[in-house]
Amino acid sequence: MVGYDPEAKCVSSVEAAVAGSASGLVSRVLVSPLDVIKIRFQLQIEQLSSRNPGAKYHGILQAVQRISQEEGLLAFWKGHVPAQLLSVGYGAVQFMAFESLTKLVHNVTAYNARDSFVHFVCGGLAACTATVAVQPVDTLRTRFAAQGEPKIYPNLRHAVVTMYQTEGPRTFYRGLTPTIIAIFPYAGLQFSSYNILQQFSEWVIPAEEKKGGNVKNLVCGSCAGIISKTLTYPFDLFKKRLQVSGFERARAAFGQVRMYRGLLDCIRQIMREEGPGGFFKGLSPSLLKAAVSTGLVFFWYELFCSLLCALKNTDSTTRTEG
Repeated sequence: MVGYDPEAKCVSSVEAAVAGSASGLVSRVLVSPLDVIKIRFQLQIEQLSSRNPGAKYHGILQAVQRISQEEGLLAFWKGHVPAQLLSVGYGAVQFMAFESLTKLVHNVTAYNARDSFVHFVCGGLAACTATVAVQPVDTLRTRFAAQGEPKIYPNLRHAVVTMYQTEGPRTFYRGLTPTIIAIFPYAGLQFSSYNILQQFSEWVIPAEEKKGGNVKNLVCGSCAGIISKTLTYPFDLFKKRLQVSGFERARAAFGQVRMYRGLLDCIRQIMREEGPGGFFKGLSPSLLKAAVSTGLVFFWYELFCSLLCALKNTDSTTRTEG
């Protein structure tokens, strides 16, 4: 169901956008706590270790305990409004673009829309398109998740106005370069890995034993998320560090802060001060989040597409009988 299927011809681009939005909305509610923990880890300059007295966070369970004690349970959904706008918008644009691109490739080239290579290229291009569209919302989400108490931004409107007046419109696109560099292979690997795993499961499981397709979609999506996130993780960290530039006063309670002049300066400073391991801070919650979120996104997307197809078939049957 993911990508254009010349045999099925069931889901239009608009319907793909609807299913993508719905899958993003549901998945975001469930994975928000992992996202907040991941962002906190990524932005911490100090080593993520209990042996480092200056480290505020040094493990997932410790971070959960500390955040809940200091900020309350609702802190795990900080920035949830911009995060939901991000998920809904990103899901709509990405899946609509992916369906359209795979259909275009199938109709105007010699490639088959179901090829893994086609899914890699189209998935990467679709994600780049979606990223540019929702980058301002992603920056807002990161700042809300990064701030402690007392809050610098009490609400979304205040954040937008303050950032625009004090830092200018370009601040909403901070971190776009590493995001674009990382998102193409990340999303490409997501879609192609999911496609390969789906084909592998069809080869391994005999047709007469194919039950629980939704569980299979969830497992394939989770594995695809882990593969893609592991291979592209450092760029996600660079993006987060750049997105909070100019936001240092809200980070004071979390430990050391740094100013970065751009992507290359960010890479140099991290390598010099934090070592190669600094590029993978927050990898554990990020992999957990990638497995859960990617699995859920593909699971819900396939489910919503199936529901839309079923509704269309029911309507056409009703009209025929009428």
